[in-house]
Amino acid sequence: MKYILVTGGVISGVGKGVIASSFGTILKCCNIHVTSIKIDPYINIDAGTFSPYEHGEVYVLDDGGEVDLDLGNYERFLDVTLHRDNNITTGKIYQHVINKERRGDYLGKTVQVVPHITDAIQEWVERVANQPVSQDGLKPQVCIIELGGTIGDIEGMPFVEAFRQFQFRVKKENFCCAHVSLVPQPRSTGEPKTKPTQSSVRELRGLGLSPDLIVCRSENPIGQSVKEKISNFCHVAPDQVICIHDLSSIYRVPLLMESQGIVEFFNDRLQLNIPMPPPRRFMHKWKDLAERVDTLRKEVTIALVGKYTKLEDSYASVTKALQHAAVYAGYKLKIKYIEAATLEEETKLTEPVQYHEAWQQLCKSDGVIVPGGFGKRGMEGKIKACEWCRKTSKPFLGICLGLQAAVIEFGRNILQLQDANTTENVPDTPHPIVIDMPEHNPDQKGGTMRLGKRFTVFTQSNSILKSLYGKQDRIEERHRHRYEVNPKYVPDLEAAGLKFVGHDEDKVRMEIIELEGHPYYVAVQYHPEYLSRPLSPSPPFLGLILASCGRLSSYLARGCRLSPKSLSDHDSGEEDINQKEISLVERQAKLLNEYAELFDGQLDEDEPIIQFQEKLNLCDGSVGSSEVL
Repeated sequence: MKYILVTGGVISGVGKGVIASSFGTILKCCNIHVTSIKIDPYINIDAGTFSPYEHGEVYVLDDGGEVDLDLGNYERFLDVTLHRDNNITTGKIYQHVINKERRGDYLGKTVQVVPHITDAIQEWVERVANQPVSQDGLKPQVCIIELGGTIGDIEGMPFVEAFRQFQFRVKKENFCCAHVSLVPQPRSTGEPKTKPTQSSVRELRGLGLSPDLIVCRSENPIGQSVKEKISNFCHVAPDQVICIHDLSSIYRVPLLMESQGIVEFFNDRLQLNIPMPPPRRFMHKWKDLAERVDTLRKEVTIALVGKYTKLEDSYASVTKALQHAAVYAGYKLKIKYIEAATLEEETKLTEPVQYHEAWQQLCKSDGVIVPGGFGKRGMEGKIKACEWCRKTSKPFLGICLGLQAAVIEFGRNILQLQDANTTENVPDTPHPIVIDMPEHNPDQKGGTMRLGKRFTVFTQSNSILKSLYGKQDRIEERHRHRYEVNPKYVPDLEAAGLKFVGHDEDKVRMEIIELEGHPYYVAVQYHPEYLSRPLSPSPPFLGLILASCGRLSSYLARGCRLSPKSLSDHDSGEEDINQKEISLVERQAKLLNEYAELFDGQLDEDEPIIQFQEKLNLCDGSVGSSEVL
């Protein structure tokens, strides 16, 4: 097993998560199996009890682990399935050690930070690093470990000491330390300042870890002279200084790294035996994705109505899922963050300007999403947004609490249950349309919700979401909720037109709603954003984007296929290409991908497909027959 430790200096939030994910992406493109571990030095057992304002969103894994949002970056970049133990916290380590002490495992010895806590950290890392995370079930070859916070934080000291020992435990050729540091460029002088990086590296080396690689983060590109200066003062060779400036999208970070020789460095430093040079189409999927993101022209505007909108990281996975869907459909995404409370009548009286501006943003949007959340604040604003979307036929997607808000709104205004509410906010409401789940609502808050991957069964064949999911009878998605729709009200709601098209396997819990006669009024109890990937967008999000662009009907009519010519290139919703032509382009693309390696050095990436077909001698300018394909 090879280990890459990623540490950070100068400031937090410097981009360690994206850097660590990019390392993994590059290695995975070299056919290396990669896993990741995120270390958070806080004493909480997990991220489940955090307010999003404290630490960004809470990310949920298949096994129900509530973890740091950086694990979402790892899963999206690497397309792997991580486990709750891939997120290490100080609380978990101390709990583990204290439980061993209570059992008498230490045979009466005095339990101390060194060696007992540091040993527990090392043993945890070694155990988790060997757990398969990819679909093929193979053991990983490289484990990338991100140490949260900055070097010098008192909370992170036991972990730094643990890895000081760990580098000798696994031997030098199996351990590499990459230090991510900020190189500021003050406007007063305009020149990059390397002193913060020098100080950070000096402190790291003083703690016993000498970085093998220094990743310099900056606003603008850094010149060769600055790299050489960092090399001289930080005890590394110039080619061990990687400079990552602000880019047009995060998908360009792995490409910029690769251009600076990171593959050759890891191959030599960790003895990975990667064939050199890399193949001709190395990382071509990421190149295509980055190029596509940068060349999109037409925009789609989505209003996100939430209660944590002051910190965009609160909805990191939601915004990523929206972006994945928009890029797939051929549109540039523009998100308008709307504080739910500003849509309420009370705000109209106290802050009229803020109220009208919020409603103006909502009305000008192409589609609306109401994400999950907890608590009373902003709930009435979310209900107002649901009502507006229902009445105006505006494309709408509700997630978790968004579904509950949509059901409450429908009960109040269509079933005339004026006092309908959720027992979370009004325990004694006369019409509890949303109720708590007793088995998931004990006195303890941490890790007691309905969490993790669970099945949802479609109950109707004409469901929009069922079509978007490929007409599967049941799907698996990740959940995180403590309240659910009251089954007692379901018959009346369905009779009025709000269809519950998805249930859990026991047909007790309502999972999906769709509104009859509406172009796209969909809400789900689960969190589809957690399984969205850059090259495989989540179906509910894709449906919202397509409906917001006026393309959903044609997409469904094609059997859930996009037109070969980007949807964003058309001004009308008319059918512009028949199914035969769609099939032709798909088969040509398949040929190109499968056989390009056979003509290494003879076929350029931009070469027209027709020339490629002539080289294969499969056809005379027309598409090859199905037998040939």
